Amino acid sequence: MFEARFQMFEDPESGVALTARLATLREEMSRRQLTGFIIPRADSQQNEYVPASEERLAWLTGFTGSAGLAIVLTREAAVFVDGRYTLQASQQVDTSAWQIQSLVEPPPETWLSHHLKAGGRLGFDPWLHTSAAAERLAKACEKAGAELVAVDSNPIDAIWTERPTPPLGAVTVHDLKFSGESEVDKLARIHDEIGKLGLEALVLSDSHAVAWTFNIRGADVAHTPLPLSYALLPKDGRPTVFIDHRKLSNETRSHLEASATVAEPDALLPALTEIATGGKVIGLDAATAADALSRVVTAAGGKPRRGPDPVALLKAVKNTTEIAGCHTAHRRDGAALARFLAWVSREAPTSTLTEIDTVEALETFRRETGVLKDVSFPTIAGTGPNGAIVHYRVTRKTNRRIVPGDLLLIDSGAQYQDGTTDVTRTIAIGEPTAEMRDRFTRVLRGHIAIARAVFPDGTTGAQLDTLARQFLWQAGLDFDHGTGHGVGSYLSVHEGPARISKLGTTPLKRGMILSNEPGYYKAGAFGIRIENLVLVTETTITGAEKPMNGFETLTLAPIDRRLIDIAQLSRDEMKWIDDYHARVRLEIRPLVDEATKIWLDGATAPLQQG
Repeated sequence: MFEARFQMFEDPESGVALTARLATLREEMSRRQLTGFIIPRADSQQNEYVPASEERLAWLTGFTGSAGLAIVLTREAAVFVDGRYTLQASQQVDTSAWQIQSLVEPPPETWLSHHLKAGGRLGFDPWLHTSAAAERLAKACEKAGAELVAVDSNPIDAIWTERPTPPLGAVTVHDLKFSGESEVDKLARIHDEIGKLGLEALVLSDSHAVAWTFNIRGADVAHTPLPLSYALLPKDGRPTVFIDHRKLSNETRSHLEASATVAEPDALLPALTEIATGGKVIGLDAATAADALSRVVTAAGGKPRRGPDPVALLKAVKNTTEIAGCHTAHRRDGAALARFLAWVSREAPTSTLTEIDTVEALETFRRETGVLKDVSFPTIAGTGPNGAIVHYRVTRKTNRRIVPGDLLLIDSGAQYQDGTTDVTRTIAIGEPTAEMRDRFTRVLRGHIAIARAVFPDGTTGAQLDTLARQFLWQAGLDFDHGTGHGVGSYLSVHEGPARISKLGTTPLKRGMILSNEPGYYKAGAFGIRIENLVLVTETTITGAEKPMNGFETLTLAPIDRRLIDIAQLSRDEMKWIDDYHARVRLEIRPLVDEATKIWLDGATAPLQQG
């Protein structure tokens, strides 16, 4: 009945079968007189999703998560992952050959300082690390009496004999009816920022920034419409976009040439060398600019100034056209979700469905809108113990049947030209246990606390993060991920610089879109997450002495009432749920079939009705 076009379920290579590659890498390291080498999960722009040709970490270790790092020494090797991927790494990596270590606390540099030998030579690819990361590695080497060595070519590439070729996805124009602002106007705003920063030029090393600035989209990586590219924006004069010409049609070339010079990617370093001479100050994005770019600027006699990319903040604040498009996208997506949730309610109790069935079904309902461009990330559909793996991705091997007594956690999103969506729902299959209802309700109360938050201008995500955790903390519980991330407009579903997290230091501004997704995970048993996207909006408070903000919830999908312990809720929390469900019913009901309408009426009924 259903099929998935944007997602695959084949098992990645993993475990003992890959150990021979580790031995081959050590031989190559020895040939280059290196006693160690670092393999980040990264491309030259620090993208979340990278082309197949850049998946060096997965090729070497079997670990396929979106964040990680490997360090290979002469006799020891370790894979470093954060709390989201601990279980996944233990399943994918051959633990007889690799240690699994923390990516965060303690960081890999601590491991290095204890395991590097005095006189050692640790190699790294300066195109795959930011300058800040390279500096941390250099300090760790110094502490151990070793040397950090920038390699001219990556040793992984020398031994990866069947490495895929770089992508050549076609570039398209992102029409003004979706973007809401011309590239000329965007460039004027960026040039104002360049002037304020006192730069001779700004390098856009983030392809998202290039796409947003010049109103283009691409198809070089999965799930994000990125045209892999760079741009150089001088203080005075015409900007240059560096992109493979084979990606450009006559239309897209003409569009770009209306506001910029178009050059091949290999012209970037000569152009950067030329503009940096004479001590010129060149702006580099601390988050995405490769250390190699800093080295080129310095070698030319210039001064690299690393800091936040001003385009990131401009891009994060959505304009009225983008906000209107986002509302339209969420209504469309909400109708597809309602059809899916109604289908699950009918089919899941029969014990015939599997996790893959749900992934294929949800993608199909979205494709039937006729305007789906891609899923915004691989759907997470985990039932029972698989739901406790935060970033679980189902494969043919791990695919689990959905049975009564399980919780099904499904986290998914869509890419439409008018907006990007991301939503998580936890669904009870049959009768939930008292523990499930307690944990779900604590997560829900934290979700509501974020949704109802009122805060002054200048408030950061770190200041709000505690609101989402308070009810879990009261029971000695927590979750090991941020509460929310920024979301792009037909761009990355995980967009900086703002986030609701212990590490979220960027002030939240009106027009930003973020996720609100607290959770709870009981290893080996079940997982719970409730996620809506929210828009930062102005809030009017009589007598307020500061400009105040709040959140408007954008996602439109029922929350499973069977999992709510009403006795835990305050009157205001109950009202929020009933008001939210009334809005879902009002906006989604006209867009769905009769059978789904009947299900929706029950799923969004006031809580006091049972």
